Amino acid sequence: MHRGDSSALIEIIRDGPRADECEACLERADQMFISAGTLAEALIVARRKGLGDLLELLAGRQAMAVVPITANEARRVADAYDRLGKGVHPARLNMGDCYAYALAWERNLPLLFVGDDFSKTDVIPAL
Repeated sequence: MHRGDSSALIEIIRDGPRADECEACLERADQMFISAGTLAEALIVARRKGLGDLLELLAGRQAMAVVPITANEARRVADAYDRLGKGVHPARLNMGDCYAYALAWERNLPLLFVGDDFSKTDVIPAL
């Protein structure tokens, strides 16, 4: 099982340098979880780049389990931002990153991401 961040999804649909590696990781996972907040962030970014349809196809093809944002999840996201957010920690996570972090941390799942922000946290990298 893996947990995904929007950076990995955008990397795949933009066919970035690590797209094949990210896609292979998704295909190896028996299940993929994504926070509704992370999915919203990914859709916003993809649509702004004219790639919203590709993201919808990817999300459907990978059968991602979308985890709703509950009151407890919202608190975990806020806690993550307080500890790891921009201006307070070298990871400099934004709010969208904190949705991914909170779900991965809560479920103790590897996080699929591109970039170095999450590597400065205590989550398990999927790659």
